Amino acid sequence: MKRITTFVIALVLISACGKSTKETNSNGEGLSVNSEKNETMKKVLFVLTSHEDLGDTGHKTGFWIEEFAAPYYLLKDKGIEITLASPKGGQPPIDPKSNEADFQTPATVRFNEDKETQEAMSKTLKLENVNQADYDAVFYPGGHGPLWDLAEDENSIALIEDFYKNNKPVAAVCHAPAIFKHTKSTDGTPLVDGKKVTGFTNSEEEAVQLTSVVPFLVEDMLKSNGGIYSQKADWNPHAVEDGLLITGQNPASSELVAELLFEKLK
Repeated sequence: MKRITTFVIALVLISACGKSTKETNSNGEGLSVNSEKNETMKKVLFVLTSHEDLGDTGHKTGFWIEEFAAPYYLLKDKGIEITLASPKGGQPPIDPKSNEADFQTPATVRFNEDKETQEAMSKTLKLENVNQADYDAVFYPGGHGPLWDLAEDENSIALIEDFYKNNKPVAAVCHAPAIFKHTKSTDGTPLVDGKKVTGFTNSEEEAVQLTSVVPFLVEDMLKSNGGIYSQKADWNPHAVEDGLLITGQNPASSELVAELLFEKLK
């Protein structure tokens, strides 16, 4: 009797251990829990500018820290796997103004103390080597840099069109909606034509005294491409979702854009 009891207990323990490490998929095939989590983890590509010169002013630009950090940590903390890329690869330039005391937020403070993320950022992938098939969505942080390079970059344009064609979200905030300057739908019309969008306003550009410096105004470009443009009062959070396109007005809108993107990925 003792032998039978011992045998039964052993079977129960083996069965319990098996359930903790194995699950079955819809076809009844064994699948490890860790493997299943890896397979279902969503992946987002962040594309940063490689442009650092603020026109002919002699000053520097690049990407705006908050517009990277707030979405990055919101998505990362929710279990999203993030890969960083830029047109030239390597370290993308940081707009020095975005590191000033007046523009610090909890997310920027976290970034400035996060050596691991800083190390990853110093090794961004070269955009020409990136394939949309490896990701579930793409996100573009702003800063003035994208107005010069990402708006015109053929690899970026093709990548955005490829994401959209494959039913994957494309998100951009502040100046980053500049990426839609030349992007097209499959019928050849501008990608934003007839879609609700937002981006850095003309009045916000005027407030930072760069209207005559930038190569074009984001608001004007989106409207000329047929976008249904909306805005809130300068510097107030505002994000718009229309199908696969998610756009934000300004730095304060960065987290809103990330929240909408996360909901889209569920």
